[in-house]
Amino acid sequence: MRRILFTAAIAALGAGLAACGSSGSGSGSGGSTTASPAAASCTYAGVQKELFSKGVLTVATDKPVYPPWFENNNPANGKGYESAVAYAVAKQLGFKNSQVKWAYEPFNDAYAPGPKKFDFDINEVSVTPQRATAVTFSNSYYDVQQALVALKGTPIVTKHSPADLKGYVFGDQVGTTSLAFINSQIQPTQTPKVYEQLNDVKQALQTHQIAALVTDTPTAQFISTQQIKNSVMVAQFPSTGEHYGLLFAKGNPLVTCVNKALATLKSNGTLAALQKKYLQIYLSVPTIKP
Repeated sequence: MRRILFTAAIAALGAGLAACGSSGSGSGSGGSTTASPAAASCTYAGVQKELFSKGVLTVATDKPVYPPWFENNNPANGKGYESAVAYAVAKQLGFKNSQVKWAYEPFNDAYAPGPKKFDFDINEVSVTPQRATAVTFSNSYYDVQQALVALKGTPIVTKHSPADLKGYVFGDQVGTTSLAFINSQIQPTQTPKVYEQLNDVKQALQTHQIAALVTDTPTAQFISTQQIKNSVMVAQFPSTGEHYGLLFAKGNPLVTCVNKALATLKSNGTLAALQKKYLQIYLSVPTIKP
């Protein structure tokens, strides 16, 4: 959703521009980035030399985490789309669930340059060319659209033509693809208000400091139904090619094996099944033009 770093990368899996709030929740596009040289073998034994901690697959995400990406603020329970994807990838690489270790990594820190204390980060990080200069992304594990959240009864709920949208005050989290989407696609006449955390954006909406916020569709659905009373997901916008990728330290060869795992999970229907289980509700959301 979230996040797109006005400074981060697009490849295929994976948070800069931060949209989906801690999802991090945007806009922007880029190409999948692969590392070289590739791991010699994509078996459990073959990837050991590429791991942050031998014998353990260390997966990072933000704190707290939210549905539908995770459930009960517990990444390790295997519930929620991103938690389930992480364990499915681990299984393809030969790891047992007990051999997956979760680490905390703030959204904006994940795509910053430098060494990483994890094998990959999964936190609704949109792949963008800018981010890809500092980190490596896997191929897409979820293709995302942006959506509009507003308070019920406010003008934007019914008046949201492209011309109407330009007249509203929007707000979003710093470094997110959602903020980038507002600036590049909606292009409002008033500069959007930028906040450090998604919770700050939600507070601004509740106190009428902004007319609406933009975030990825699943996160928008959660915010409007579970977090902000009397709010509504107005609609979603057409796809701009944005997608989430798993995030690795720059040049980490483990991405080659993870991409193979993702390809298998896509071809055997696992990703589609998990999306249907956790994200199906978002497929019927109406679409409007920015």
